[in-house]
Amino acid sequence: MLPWNDRAGRLSVLKLTVFLGVLAPGLYIAAQAATGTLGSKPITSAIHQSGDWAVRLLLVSLLVTPLRFIADWPKLILVRRMVGVAAAVYAVAHLLFYVVEQAFDLQKVASEIILRFYLTIGFVGVLGLVVLAATSTDAMIRRLGSPAWNRLHLLTYPIAFIAIWHFFLQTKIDVSQPVLMLGFFVWLMGFRLMRAWGVAVRPLQLAGLAIISGVATALLEALWYATMTGVMASRILYANLDVAFGLRPALWVVLAGLALALVGLVRGRREAPRARRAAVAAR
Repeated sequence: MLPWNDRAGRLSVLKLTVFLGVLAPGLYIAAQAATGTLGSKPITSAIHQSGDWAVRLLLVSLLVTPLRFIADWPKLILVRRMVGVAAAVYAVAHLLFYVVEQAFDLQKVASEIILRFYLTIGFVGVLGLVVLAATSTDAMIRRLGSPAWNRLHLLTYPIAFIAIWHFFLQTKIDVSQPVLMLGFFVWLMGFRLMRAWGVAVRPLQLAGLAIISGVATALLEALWYATMTGVMASRILYANLDVAFGLRPALWVVLAGLALALVGLVRGRREAPRARRAAVAAR
């Protein structure tokens, strides 16, 4: 079945849009390579870009469930598998580009992965994504059984954390991007904890989650800089209040979380009249 068709074999605009979306970064990297615009170290640039997109798409796959619930958009479940598999493909490309950079010296690649911790956890993350992608088919769900399959795919959460950790460790100076990914991950896990603990997921609670996630992001960023670079944590925290040089990751996390809360608010207002009409009709 073509990736942009639904289960009935019909064209799905949603799946086609998402398919083009996950394909676009790869095409962009390929276009840069063809035009010689990947920079002075093209393979290194390809390594970084493919790795960045693997992390981003992995987080997008984790966003499907919250967005499906908040926006009352059940059809989103149709694209979760596609986005997750795309994240695995970019992760494998990330590894293959590294092999190319090492001149296909597999012995050196293996030794580097063993000796360098950030490469070790990165390799574990790639293997994990490959396993999840390979077991994402309907046939594997039937073979493993739903309970076992669900337990296996809970590994998505630690794999996402490992991927972000690898992102931090391989970033030399400015960790704004990995901090942003970590902040989104905090929100995504916070949403799941709210559901698991039976907390009502309404616009007000989502707004609270956005603020808590943003504060957590700022604190984690400050802790990273203080631990890894010796920069005073207070300077990093104060930087979040100064927008003269742009918004810090923590503020982007807050804004993204508030945007989702707004989506929930709009959905609630649209559903209220229908709920009242249904209540009147039931009398």
